[in-house]
Amino acid sequence: MAPTPLTVARIRADVADCLGEDPADIPVDESLVDYGLDSVRIMTLLERWRREHAVTAGFADLAERPAISAWAALLGAA
Repeated sequence: MAPTPLTVARIRADVADCLGEDPADIPVDESLVDYGLDSVRIMTLLERWRREHAVTAGFADLAERPAISAWAALLGAA
């Protein structure tokens, strides 16, 4: 079965799940570090997206710009 495409809504929902927050409380254009996201959680998310959505972005790319809007472009999200 082919991997499903990653969407902005899925990124937001996954980040919220990782942080124990409601997706509506996670902004798409602010630094996720301000909301408690750390390097371990970024790596956890990245591994999930590699497995489920076949993304190829690297950890450094995500850590450098920790905002959903930036990640969407890096991850090819629709």
